[in-house]
Order: sequence, then structure tokens, then C-alpha cells
Amino acid sequence: MSEAVAERNEETAHGGAPDDVRPRPTAGESAAETLEDYTLRFAPRSYRRWTPAVVATTALGGIAYMADFSIGAGIGLTHGTGNALTAILVAAVVIFVTGFPLAYYGARYNIDLDLITRGAGFGYYGSVLTSVIFASFTFIFFALEGSIMAQGLRLGLGLPLWLGYLVATLLVIPLVIYGMKALSKLQVWTTPLWLLLMVGPLVYLVATDPGTVHRFVSYAGTDGHGGINTASVLLGAGVCLSLIAQIGEQIDYLRFMPPKTEENKRTWWAAVIMAGPGWVVLGAVKQAIGLFLAVYILAKAGPAAATEPIRQFTGAFAAMLPSWLVVPLAVVLVVISQIKINVTNAYSGSLAWTNSVTRVTKRYPGRMVFVLANLAFALILMEADMFSFLNGILGFYSNCAIAWVVTVATDILVNKYLLKLSPKIPEFRRGMLHAVNPVGVVAFTAASGLSIAMYFHALGDALQPYSPVAAAVLAFVLTPLMAAVTKGRYYLRRSDDGIDEPLLDADGNPSATSYPCHVCRQEFERPDLAACPAHDAMVCSLCLSTDRSSEHVLPAASPF
Repeated sequence: MSEAVAERNEETAHGGAPDDVRPRPTAGESAAETLEDYTLRFAPRSYRRWTPAVVATTALGGIAYMADFSIGAGIGLTHGTGNALTAILVAAVVIFVTGFPLAYYGARYNIDLDLITRGAGFGYYGSVLTSVIFASFTFIFFALEGSIMAQGLRLGLGLPLWLGYLVATLLVIPLVIYGMKALSKLQVWTTPLWLLLMVGPLVYLVATDPGTVHRFVSYAGTDGHGGINTASVLLGAGVCLSLIAQIGEQIDYLRFMPPKTEENKRTWWAAVIMAGPGWVVLGAVKQAIGLFLAVYILAKAGPAAATEPIRQFTGAFAAMLPSWLVVPLAVVLVVISQIKINVTNAYSGSLAWTNSVTRVTKRYPGRMVFVLANLAFALILMEADMFSFLNGILGFYSNCAIAWVVTVATDILVNKYLLKLSPKIPEFRRGMLHAVNPVGVVAFTAASGLSIAMYFHALGDALQPYSPVAAAVLAFVLTPLMAAVTKGRYYLRRSDDGIDEPLLDADGNPSATSYPCHVCRQEFERPDLAACPAHDAMVCSLCLSTDRSSEHVLPAASPF
């Protein structure tokens, strides 16, 4: 399949029967509307031309966000350095462990987290719920990063905050339109400068003023606990765990990994681990740096300004650079960071919204509609000054995110590999899955519902700090319990997709053999197709999603 065909598949494959009354757009019209890269489907081998190192660098470039500095500073200034570092470590371990199986499945089978979620306990329509949660994650963090950039533009250029919010929003639109091709170049070229500007001030302060380390280590916080306090650690970890859904954005890049073979297995695994769950290592370091810089500038800037990354870095740069260079460099760092992460937020959010709406309405409106919708949500949050109540938003959101990610990770690790009640090869095609699988839906709903109630003190003040723990434990326990109770009956609606050729090749990678879809007249690789019961032909997954009459959907397998 040629690259030109690959680029326009998403737009031309709108679904519907050949005699659909709607005119089918030409390839040229579709390509002009927006350049896609397999928004709602399996990413074919013909499109995945990047090396593991390029994919990993691109994925890691997406975690250049400045929010970590604010999160670490906010936790530390409240609870003290000891509690904050412990909370950061606890959250990092949970995020790494739960992110590993998700990253592996995304890279191995070349599908995004929504497609993984469908076959990991939620069902075809059940995962719409988690897609909306993930989309919310992207615009919440877009708004957070946009707020940080607006603070930088106000300090450096004198722009009022409302105008800075607008600039931060509009700046990413030209970049996010072009998907993986443009994003890979952006992330690779900007990462070295970003790393230098982020790490340089820390190294300089530690080397030239050892007293900064002592002040950092001994800082006790404002909550008066002192020492390591369980409630403080869990409250801090809850805020950090709001980032657990970041694995979804990492997988949006990891799905473009090349096939894993005997020749590339070392670099393949290194890239998956580093850019998958490994993102949290850099994230945790950034949170600790944010706290270090906040303590360093606290006496000069005050507690409110100490949580603002632009103030943190201007304070650090001032110790090592001429005064005329301080603000420009800090603004450059903030702008680069904001662009690197917010093109990812806008891109991943548009995928999640498009996925949900296409399944519910059985129409494919095009990804750009949801790029703009996601940006509009983020702009509203910025104008509402979400930065001032950051920890409250993240603490609440983390309960939903934890319940979702732990449910899917548990289904993969326990239900697929230990209990063998969930099929190992992920399934995402309509007709192959039940509409709703109670395993994931019940586990997620119960875990998130109870933990949110705890977060809002419904079960007493003493239990409130334990809401993220409750979300994780309940999801971990209920997911295999529901699989055992239902005996795994609700994972697959049928096990045979009507195509004789195996889904995987000899190396266990998705087959690269391509076939034409008789609805949209485009060619797709084997994992993206299923047999059409109404015609002696095959139909692609997106045409199945948009089939309003269900003419092309395979019937359920006989229960006998």
C-alpha cells in the first residue's frame, strides 16, 4: 500500500454500503480535508517506517510539560520535602507497573489505548466511557500547560493572561493537523535544547551553592506534620497519580513501533520500556526539580509564585546568567515545553473524541472537528483560572484515571495471562466484541465511584487521603473477580472473523498482508479487516464502525 493511499485512508474510509445515498468524497478531497494517520484503527506496517529510537524520542518529547514542576512544588510546599519525595516515588512505582502491559500491547499490536481497552474488559461501546475520561485528561492538561505558557508570555512580553491563553491555544493548530509525521520532527529537533535548559540551572545551583541542597532536604512544609506522614504521602501521591493517564498519550506514539523481530528485539524493548512506562522516571525527576526550585526561590517570590515554573526558572537562571538573558531564556524554555506537550494533548484528545463520537453516532466527522473542540474546552478552563485550583482538579481526576488504567492493566496481566479468561490477542473490531463487557465496566465504575466519594469526604475525613489507594485496590480486585463470575463470556461476541489467513505472522506480529475493503475501495492490512456477511468480500474496521444498517457486521456466534 503506497504512502499516499495510507495518508488518505482515514478520510475516504467513511463507511456505509456502496449504494449509500451520501456521495463518497474523492481521494483528493479527503486528503485536503485533513491528513490523518490511522485515527480509529490499527496502524499498518506499511505506514510504520520509523525506527524504535525515533518513535521513543518522539513519545518522550511529549512529556516535556511544565506541569510536573508545579505539581512537585505544590505537594512539597504543603507537605514538606520528605513527604513529597515519598509521594512522588509511590506514584511513580504505580504508574510504571500499570503502564508496562499497556505500552507492550500498544507497541506489539499497533493499536491505541482505546482499542486496547475495548478488548480488555470494556466491550465495543463500554470503552466510550474511558475514551471520554482520556479526552478530558488531554484538555485539562492542555489548559494547565497553556496557563504556564501564558504566565511566561506575560512576564517576557507583557501580554495579558487572556491573550496569552489564546496564543497558547492557537499556536498548536498548524502543527497538530499533520499527525505523526510532523510531530516526530518537532519532538526530535527540540528535545536537546529543552533538556539543556531544564537540567542546566539545577546542576549549577547544586555545584555552586551546596546550601540549597540542605534547605531543600530539610524543608518541612506548611501543614505542620513534619517527618513522614501517611496521610500527607497519600494526598501527594493522589495528585501525582492524576498523570497515570499519560500512558495513553505515550501509546498514541508507540503504536507506530516497527514489528518486533529477533534482529531488533533489544532496541525494540528498550524503546517500549523507555517511552512507555519509563516516561514516569523523567516525570518524577521533574517533580523533584520543581520542588527544589520552589524551595530555592520561596523567600524571594512567596509561596504562590514559587509554584509557577516561569518564576522557578527565572530565579534559577538569575543565579548563573546575565540579567538581560534571564527572562528570554525562561520564556524560550516555557514556550518549547508548552508546544511539545500541547501538540500531543491536542492530537491525542482529538483521537479520543473522534473515536467515541464515531462509535456512538456511526458517522466519521473528521478529526479536525475534535481538535478544535478539545482546544475550546481547554481555553474555557484557562480563562476560568484553573491554575489557581490545580491540586483540587488533579486530586479528583486521579480517581477516575487510576480506576481505568488499573482495570485495563489487571485484565492484561491477570485475566489474560494468569486466569486465561480474557483472550490474549486484543480485539477491537465491531461485531467481534460484545457491546458492553461487565468485567471492566463494573470494576471501573465501582472503583472510581467509591474513591470519588471518599475524596469528597462522604465516608469521613479520615478516609479522604486514601481515595487513590481505594481506586487502585478496588480495580485490581474487582477486575479478576468479575471475569471469574462471568467466566469470560463477555469478551468475544465471536472468535472467527471469517478470514482464513492468521491474524499474526510467524514472529507474532500483526500480519502485513493487505486486502481491499469492498465499501471504501481502499486496501488495509489483515488485522483491520473482517469478512462481510452480506457480500463475498471484506470490510475495514472504520466502515464497520460507520455501518448504520449493520449490514456488514458479522452475526454473533451460536452459544451452542
